[in-house]
Amino acid sequence: MTTRMMMLKRFYASLGRPSNNLTSGIVGLANVGKSTFFQAITKSKLGNPANYPFATIEPEESKVIVPSSKLDHLYRLYESQKKIPSTLTVFDIAGLTRGASSGEGLGNKFLNDIRHVDGIFQVVRGFENDEITHIEGNVDPVRDLSLVQDELVLKDLEWLEGARERINKKINRAPKNSTEFLSMSTELKLLDEVEAHMYEGKKLSHWKKDWSEEEINILNKHNFLTAKPTLILLNVTPKDYLLQENKFLDKINKWLDEFAPGDQVMLFSAELETKYNEFDDDLQQFEKYCKEITNGQDLKAPLTALPAIIVKMRELLQLISFYTCGPIEARQWTILKGTMAPQAAGVIHSDLEQTFISANIIKYEDVKEMEPPLQESALKSQGKIKRGGKQYIVEDGDIIHFKAANGKK
Repeated sequence: MTTRMMMLKRFYASLGRPSNNLTSGIVGLANVGKSTFFQAITKSKLGNPANYPFATIEPEESKVIVPSSKLDHLYRLYESQKKIPSTLTVFDIAGLTRGASSGEGLGNKFLNDIRHVDGIFQVVRGFENDEITHIEGNVDPVRDLSLVQDELVLKDLEWLEGARERINKKINRAPKNSTEFLSMSTELKLLDEVEAHMYEGKKLSHWKKDWSEEEINILNKHNFLTAKPTLILLNVTPKDYLLQENKFLDKINKWLDEFAPGDQVMLFSAELETKYNEFDDDLQQFEKYCKEITNGQDLKAPLTALPAIIVKMRELLQLISFYTCGPIEARQWTILKGTMAPQAAGVIHSDLEQTFISANIIKYEDVKEMEPPLQESALKSQGKIKRGGKQYIVEDGDIIHFKAANGKK
């Protein structure tokens, strides 16, 4: 097997990705700003923000547009009639509480809701306000991070014990040294090893950095909560976000280093994002508003954190984009990193995958400085349009024209 093929297999075997649903859930303690964040990121009124715990019971769902400066440029370059971006489905999941893994506060239902998403936005409160209730009585992000992680780990340990019992019943009926027996023995050994790790209060995803394909395939069957990629969002005051500072940040980073190595934290302000939407794209007035908040200090963050948050989650989910462009439309498509050309074509239509012949590929780097209208003949004369076969692995930013046998327009 070539190195390229081995890379492909590694990308397809991704811990915590049992499906290709491409969804993210907003998770955290009750009443920390999750629904406000949901409304801001989706620009919707579907959420149910309120100043009391469990304002949300059933998870709300909405699609978020994935920001892409590449798509914006290609839309202009190809002089397309319309622009179609990719989306990411986001769920607002009801807040957890201490004892959720034992069923407290409808915890079993909420934890099962988390099981159905691919990635987790974990919202943590990092601001003090006596008028906004905190379910634990006071603001302590490190305690909250630890509490939520403990509940997820405890639920996974319960899930793991159930899985082990089911396997033990089967293995006792399997012939010794049979393929089935050996496979289940390997699975039991792996579950014992990850159980010991989780008993230390740590997530499965933090057990090791280099996973074998066999380990990933075994663990993904069980869809563990703590195997899912997580982005921690520290909900701070507008001023803290704009100046990128918060009094809890150092303690949070120390906790992450010890108990959640590899997880990343980003500052955002649900209050500021809500205000951003109210200004209705009047960026000049909104920037003036932000300058007033910071007493004229230089802003150290974009006016909104949401585009960077969406892009970061896509990175954690190992998603990339390719583009199809022409006079009718410029369109962004989402695939898993490591996807081959025929499978990428199948995202557009299953017929294209089944009848795939080849793909003409233009690298975004070769057109990013060009002005409209695009002259493909010039690119062709410069050797900038490459041909990719069935083994071609699509790269982020590729502009692709697929060719198929008896292909439909």
